[in-house]
Amino acid sequence: MHRTSTPAVRTEAVWKIFRQEAEEVQAVRDVSLRFERGEFTALAGPSGSGKTTLLNLIGGLTRPSRGEIHVAGQALSPLGNHELAALRLRHIGFVFQAYNLLPVLSALENAELPMLLQGVGLEERRARVRELFLRTGMEGLEDRRPGKLSGGQQQRVAVVRAVAGQPALVLADEPTANLDSAASDALLEVMAELNRELGVTFVFATHDTRVMQRARRLIRIVDGAVASDEARG
Repeated sequence: MHRTSTPAVRTEAVWKIFRQEAEEVQAVRDVSLRFERGEFTALAGPSGSGKTTLLNLIGGLTRPSRGEIHVAGQALSPLGNHELAALRLRHIGFVFQAYNLLPVLSALENAELPMLLQGVGLEERRARVRELFLRTGMEGLEDRRPGKLSGGQQQRVAVVRAVAGQPALVLADEPTANLDSAASDALLEVMAELNRELGVTFVFATHDTRVMQRARRLIRIVDGAVASDEARG
């Protein structure tokens, strides 16, 4: 695997422990991983394995109980909540299982929202989104609100939203869970194309075999720990 001086993500002996009354739950256990720029990687495991918790830790949505996480060369532990939010805005795109589109905004307005928060000008925002809509087969649907889009179309808008701000990293949590086979295959092809052409690093949390088959690296998570790490070229 090609290695760069600064990886997209590095985790160092990361633990996440939740306490439920008198019980201690080790959701993530001593995970040390390095994700190079341009990877297309799946964190695979059954529900409750800890893969989504690990994804949330990498994204700075929750903090580790122990260990350190670096994103784009920046250690997350010293950052306050506002600084973490700023880092996410600059460097990380998110694709959620539930799409998380705002129903009162059009598809185009939803897709350009992170760039609006970044301070990107209107002309550049619109140009980036329209180009990505063309790439993802969404051309002509820019003015539709989410309620007028299919599940697969809504998830494509979410992918465009995640990559339009030109992040170093996209984290996708079960992005195909609510889609049928045809929509899943189409979405995965879109993300693979964006990965190849734009060099965006994708890390998925999934138990979908279709995502696992597409991944060029497959990391299996069992009981919060890395059980295997397979590079597929």
